Amino acid sequence: MDKEKYELEYLLKTSIKVLDNMVATPSGLSEWFADDVNIKDDVYTFFWDGSEEEARRLSRKNGAKIRWQWLEDEEEGEDTFFELFYEVDPMTKAVILTVTDFAEPDEMEEAKRLWEQQINNLRSIIGA
Repeated sequence: MDKEKYELEYLLKTSIKVLDNMVATPSGLSEWFADDVNIKDDVYTFFWDGSEEEARRLSRKNGAKIRWQWLEDEEEGEDTFFELFYEVDPMTKAVILTVTDFAEPDEMEEAKRLWEQQINNLRSIIGA
């Protein structure tokens, strides 16, 4: 079954600089996204409750976005990724965070709920 792309958008009352640190560094990611995060070259290892997943950083633009691909998807030849894109809303001056990810159709709702939970963790840590 092919994975389907989806996007989720969040409004955060924070600065680009704070958000950039939270989404692009191991210390920032380990505060809200995973229990722990290590980086070697462009491969990020994410640890959760005794399990681990590896993802390759495909691209990064400071203060704007970061994109990864799970190594498992890469090995299976899947054209998938997950991306955090962020920009300042010119009207409100809040940061708009757009999450782009892929999931199996029968796992879509669970995947979206997981992102909701992760972003709520992020909000509570940065006070947004």
